[in-house]
Amino acid sequence: MSTSHSRMLLAAASVLGVVALSACSTGPASSPAPTSTGSPEWHASDVRPPEGRVIGTGTVLDAAGDAQLCLGAVAESYPPQCTGIPLEGWSWDGVDGSETSGDTTWGTYAVYATYDGTTLTVTDPPIMLALYDPIRPEDPTDGVDGATSEADLTSVQDEVSAALVQDALTVWTERGYVWVQVAWDDGSLQDAVDEEHGDGVVIVTSALREID
Repeated sequence: MSTSHSRMLLAAASVLGVVALSACSTGPASSPAPTSTGSPEWHASDVRPPEGRVIGTGTVLDAAGDAQLCLGAVAESYPPQCTGIPLEGWSWDGVDGSETSGDTTWGTYAVYATYDGTTLTVTDPPIMLALYDPIRPEDPTDGVDGATSEADLTSVQDEVSAALVQDALTVWTERGYVWVQVAWDDGSLQDAVDEEHGDGVVIVTSALREID
């Protein structure tokens, strides 16, 4: 399967309408071609934030006192650059594993926080990723490969990438699905893409994981 990835900025924005897929015939071993049902709208504000604490892993980037947690891609510059979620209550006191260049300090950590949909508020001391033992996430597909054709997956990936350009962290195809990772989804985005493209075509995952 192709593993092309698209880097996208994270921000609250509405999902744009997507263009309908062209119909194609299917055989006994393939799923029906994904279909577009029009131009439904999905708003980031429709997703309910988690009620308790979450944990997120990535690069903490602090530029002149403005700290953020970068869950997606990080530019390989020096110092690095990224667009992440603002971090409230972040302190480097007692935190190992950081590097500083000019007025920018950064490091990779597992961060415990609450999330209101736009900002992470730190609740516990972070853990260096080198010392963090993550829990293996559950496979939403239960290990079953998708049956959508490669051509249809490519079309859906392009449409989802365009529609979620401001909300998705990464979009890629693997094991017969289009995978989308966002900062947080309570199921609303999954329902929206299922309505648009059909069940079992697009899999939405959250980079933040509930721990309470």
